[in-house]
Amino acid sequence: MSHTSGRRKHELPPARNALHCRAPETGLKRYRRGSILPAILPNCRRNDTIARRPHHAPPTRDTGPRVNARIRAPEIRLIGADGENIGVVTPARGMELAQEAGLDLVEISPNATPPVCKIMDFGKYKYEQQKRESEARKKQKVIEVKEVKFRPNTDTHDYQVKMRNVVKFLENGDKVKITLRFRGREMAHQNLGRELLERVAEDIKEIGKVENMPKMEGRQMIMMIGPLPK
Repeated sequence: MSHTSGRRKHELPPARNALHCRAPETGLKRYRRGSILPAILPNCRRNDTIARRPHHAPPTRDTGPRVNARIRAPEIRLIGADGENIGVVTPARGMELAQEAGLDLVEISPNATPPVCKIMDFGKYKYEQQKRESEARKKQKVIEVKEVKFRPNTDTHDYQVKMRNVVKFLENGDKVKITLRFRGREMAHQNLGRELLERVAEDIKEIGKVENMPKMEGRQMIMMIGPLPK
C-alpha cells in the first residue's frame, strides 16, 4: 500500500500542451513539451518554416522618350544635330551617326509615320526639360479659398476693414467665401443679411464676380466670390 502510494506521489500529471504522436509499433503516446522525442517518430517533428507569398514588385514604367537601342521602329526619319533633315534611315544607321558625333539618338515624335528621331545630347535635353517644367510649376497659381466673416449689424468701419481683405484676396487670385452668421433673434431678419451680401457683391464687381449666390446653411448665409480673369 505504501509502495503504491509512494509511486503515485512521484507521478506527474499529464501535460496540458502535450504533443500527441502516433508511432507505428506503440500506438498513441504522449510526450511532454520540451522532451526529446524518439528517433522512431519522424512525423512528430515541428515545422517552424512559415510559407510566405512571393513579393511581386510592380513593373517599372519607362518615362520620357526612347533613346538609342530602345527605339524599336524599323525605320525612322532622322534630324541631324544641327537641325538638318537627313531623311528616312534605319535606327542602326541613326545610332552610328549619333556615335560619330558623340551624341544620342532620341525619339522626339513617336506617333509620326515613320517616327521622328533627332541626334542630340540626351542628358542636356532632359535637364532643360526638367528646368522648363520646374519654372512652369512656379508660375502656376494655386487658387485658395479665403473666408471673411460678417455680422448682420456690421458697422461702417468694420465693413471697410473686411472689404479691404476681400479686395486683397481677389487681387491675389484667390476666391473669397463671405460668411454671415445670425445669432438668436437675428434669424428673424435674414433680409438684412441678404442686403449686406448684395452690397458686398456690388462693391467688388470690378475685380470679382459672384459664383454662388447667397444661401442659408444652418444659421449662416454664405456667398462665394471669384476673381475676374486677367
